Amino acid sequence: MHRTGIRPEIVARVMARRGRLHLFDRLDPARTALVVIDMQGTFCDEGGPAEVPLSRALVGPINRLAAGLREAGGRVIWVTHANSPVAGGGSDWRGFFEHFVADAVRERTVASLSPSGDGQQVWPGLDRRPEDLHLMKNRYSALIPGSSALERVLRSLGVTHLLIAGTKTNICCESTARDAMMLDFGVVMVSDACAALSDDEHRAALETVIQNFGDVLDVDEVLGRLGS
Repeated sequence: MHRTGIRPEIVARVMARRGRLHLFDRLDPARTALVVIDMQGTFCDEGGPAEVPLSRALVGPINRLAAGLREAGGRVIWVTHANSPVAGGGSDWRGFFEHFVADAVRERTVASLSPSGDGQQVWPGLDRRPEDLHLMKNRYSALIPGSSALERVLRSLGVTHLLIAGTKTNICCESTARDAMMLDFGVVMVSDACAALSDDEHRAALETVIQNFGDVLDVDEVLGRLGS
């Protein structure tokens, strides 16, 4: 688990700008969804092609948050990342795999992230229920046009507020949070239910979100806001 939080100078900046630190005193469970990002083998397996070691510590916090939200009447949505291999080698996201993935691990990463790849499996121990939804995305953000059906699903369910959990805090979680805010969803990054490769990257993402894109709360603070 990350041992870092938002720095006092950032808290002071937020308070000076909007007069309060947290955006949401209460979250309506019926209009709130927990969106769990990329908690799958590719990122969670020990030795996986894009391993985030601290992601494995998120099982308990995510399960507790999911259980509390379900009990209160909210929805849980599992989002995994998938890119389709193309004829002749490579992937349908060439701009990423050809420039940001080294030759030595590209083939293994493409295979892991293929829709039928081993890396698609939601990490063991995460408590998925039949009423939960499972979507695939093909870009960092689950809400950029063409990446997934997440926005359409959220609108159809009447969801207005998103709780973002998963990995990496500063990549797919932050990208999804940014787009959610710009699509007029209320956003909460759940600080102890997200993981990055370092404390510094995790903190930077949380500080960016709380200043410009949403709220940052831990699991206990979220559960406390789901009551009447």
